Amino acid sequence: MLKRCTLAIAAATATFAVAACTSVDAQSEPPSSAAATGPAGAADGVLPDKTSAFDTDLPGISKLDPELLNAVQKAETAMRQDGITMHVNTGWRSKKYQEELLTRAIAKYGSKKKALEYVATPEDSHHVTGDAVDIGPTAADYWLIRKGARFGLCQTLSHEIWHFELVTTPGDKCPPMG
Repeated sequence: MLKRCTLAIAAATATFAVAACTSVDAQSEPPSSAAATGPAGAADGVLPDKTSAFDTDLPGISKLDPELLNAVQKAETAMRQDGITMHVNTGWRSKKYQEELLTRAIAKYGSKKKALEYVATPEDSHHVTGDAVDIGPTAADYWLIRKGARFGLCQTLSHEIWHFELVTTPGDKCPPMG
């Protein structure tokens, strides 16, 4: 057995690191490239606090599916008219960023199986394809839950009130969540 420590690095508003020591045999996979090249940054889709859907200079916004981006921008404009402030907490994410989030979840929850209840793999994440956005604050989430179908936006994960995707024709009803 070869003992090594892997470093899961998180970049949000402040950068912090969590070290998770594990015993692995010599045939185990090498550490992810995210740990080797540093934490995910703006080029990977990390967004600053209070990002607007109109901040298209940021890859996390500009790399969203164009139809999704248009719908989120229309929703943000309508929310403003109702006195609600909306922020995109996360939009498009690189595979590296998604892997970093999964690695952090594994450290937090103690196993990959448990972490996958909360964070998708890069291959399964709709953020990596640019087909999902996480919205905040809570008032904006509830507004979108009530009125988002006007724009084709629906909450798609029952345990994440902030996660929205373009899954219906604008004006139709949202499909049941899986």
